[in-house]
Amino acid sequence: MTTTEMERQADVKLSTSRGVDLKLEVIVIPVSDVDRAKSFYTALGWRLDADFASGPDYRVVQFTPPGSACAVIFGTNVTAAAPGSARGLYLIVSDLEAARNELLGRGVKVSEPFHDAGGNFVGPDEPYLFGRRRIDGVDSEHRSYRSFASFSDPDGNGWLLQEVTARLPGRVEPAATVFTSSIELAAALRRAASAHGEHEKRGGEHDDNWADWYADYIAREQSGESLPS
Repeated sequence: MTTTEMERQADVKLSTSRGVDLKLEVIVIPVSDVDRAKSFYTALGWRLDADFASGPDYRVVQFTPPGSACAVIFGTNVTAAAPGSARGLYLIVSDLEAARNELLGRGVKVSEPFHDAGGNFVGPDEPYLFGRRRIDGVDSEHRSYRSFASFSDPDGNGWLLQEVTARLPGRVEPAATVFTSSIELAAALRRAASAHGEHEKRGGEHDDNWADWYADYIAREQSGESLPS
């Protein structure tokens, strides 16, 4: 077996077998004024995890968005990237309107909702435009992944709110149903309640096993499986 063939087999093994978990922990965003950025992200209601300095030439500030397992850091001499050059930073929400209204209530300038008829936003560097298929308003059927709103921090680092209520198959561990906040869980329960109401109408009677139906619906929705009828 040649070295090249061995390398190819190794590549296949690495890509198809389960290895060590790699959990995205931190994203670095470049800012020009650390205190101004800190005030902005504080006003968003994000959790301040750290603010420490090592002399006048090094400072790190870390914030975590509500319900997120990944934090953002910025500061002095933490990145060589140009201030404001971070774009297309996605914040996944279960209710775009509620998330947008909360930001507006905090004094943040947020775009009007928009969507793409094809459901695929790929390409352009400018995260607020996403090419020629951008359409004003939320997706009429409120399908996952299709509705957006955008905002930026004082330096121009660009954030996107994306509404996701059901993951595509394979994008969630099949044995795991996880909610990172009570707000997210409550939204899932409301969707399950609405669907269950239709289920009872079709059956013509009260469903005593509604709790099991709710649980099945929520687990299937989050893992991207077909929903119960």
